[in-house]
Amino acid sequence: MGDKYERGPLTRRRRTTISETASSVLNSKQANGSKPGNAGEASSVNHENSPLKVRNASTTPRKDKSYNDAIKERLRCHTPQESLLSSESGYSNYRGILNWCVVMLVLSNARLFLENLIKYGILVDPIQVVSLFLKDPYSWPAACLIIASNVFIMAALYTERRLSVGTISEGTGTFLYIINLSTILIFPAATVLSVTSMTPVGGILALGVYTILLLKLYSYKDVNMWSREIRHAKARTLSRSQSCPSVHRLNGMAHAQVTYPGNLTHRDLYYFVFAPTLCYELNFPRSPRIRIRFLIRRLFEMLFFMQLLVGLIQQWMVPTVQNSMKPFQDMDFSRMVERLLKLAVPNHFIWLIFFYWFFHSSTNFVAELMRFGDREFYRDWWNSESVTYFWSNWNIPVHKWCLRHFYKPMLRRGVNKLLAQTAVFLVSAFFHEYLVSVPLKMFRLWAFMGMMAQVPLAWFVGRYLRGNYGNACVWISLIIGQPIAVLMYVHDYYVLHSQGEPYKMAGQN
Repeated sequence: MGDKYERGPLTRRRRTTISETASSVLNSKQANGSKPGNAGEASSVNHENSPLKVRNASTTPRKDKSYNDAIKERLRCHTPQESLLSSESGYSNYRGILNWCVVMLVLSNARLFLENLIKYGILVDPIQVVSLFLKDPYSWPAACLIIASNVFIMAALYTERRLSVGTISEGTGTFLYIINLSTILIFPAATVLSVTSMTPVGGILALGVYTILLLKLYSYKDVNMWSREIRHAKARTLSRSQSCPSVHRLNGMAHAQVTYPGNLTHRDLYYFVFAPTLCYELNFPRSPRIRIRFLIRRLFEMLFFMQLLVGLIQQWMVPTVQNSMKPFQDMDFSRMVERLLKLAVPNHFIWLIFFYWFFHSSTNFVAELMRFGDREFYRDWWNSESVTYFWSNWNIPVHKWCLRHFYKPMLRRGVNKLLAQTAVFLVSAFFHEYLVSVPLKMFRLWAFMGMMAQVPLAWFVGRYLRGNYGNACVWISLIIGQPIAVLMYVHDYYVLHSQGEPYKMAGQN
């Protein structure tokens, strides 16, 4: 009874523990060849081979090692590593810095916009935009000129039909195309220059449509000529079934695969005319369906950014341009530079919005509506480390056309690569000047010289600048180069047409 009160009652849990301990001791004893009845040896085994003894023996070195590691960690706090802003560090997550740049951009432009409102008041007038397209509300020369372009489309189609059946020779077809394409280039320019009711904005729109049509029909001519060459190379005669559309299965869906001359139809040609591409194919990649939500989003972006562009031009850019006329007239270089830098911000901001509106919203809207599958209208031109990379990636439809129908044919004829690149810039410079000088009805060659200046700039950047320095140079040329051309043309236009009126606002600086 005394032992009971000294050590406490033998509960079920204590009895189980004692029995398990005794059992483990006896099993260990028997395994070593000893008799279970030897109490002294059992006591020795219990002392030397108990689980507590084994556990302490195994965990003590680990505890010592972890303790030593902790001591070492306290003594050491430096490791070889690069600063995050060093290129050798490999760090690339600059999202916070990008957000900071966006916030600073918004705040700085908000200040400029508020200053503009305080100085000039609200200048946005949507009704005034109509006058940019129509001088006479009963005369729509630009729209009539665009409608007349169907004549040249039909001329190209019927020329190709005659060539496909051999009614006319290849030489005659080439001659007819030269006349057709030359007329596309000359006829709208002559109309814009001769019709007094044609506004500059309407003229730019009409000439832009005709320029796009010229490039499209040239591609249409080349592809059909290549198709005839392939047909003649395969065989002299083809069965009627091979000449007509045939149906193939692609990704589980039926698509009509057209072979030449089954593509020479009104529907095929007008699909190409309205498709957001300049390069013709007999079978364009097609999307499986029209995504209504995607289409509505692009339509909303088109309408929103169009209104934003008009408002920014009226409220922000026009007053700055008008206030820049007097320094240019007086040849005050310090004021000219100040006005140029002041104009650079709104001009570049408007150009970026225009890029998104045209190359993303508008082209994707048309492509989705027509189920046009190739949506690569631009690449990462903002990462351009050279001038040539920028011009090759910011306008993919034009780049593909130049590469396919102009640059590579010149190389195949043995023309030097540098000379071929210069020729591409020369053609691009011509069309830039064509789209600006003709609608303004003056010829100053500022756009032409600006494009041709890209050739030595591309050579300089490619030879002496690399990486971020090259990218910064490309951005500077975009931000500063465009406002220079804008100021040159606006100044000359006002001098020729307004006779001193642009200097009315010169005092509102």
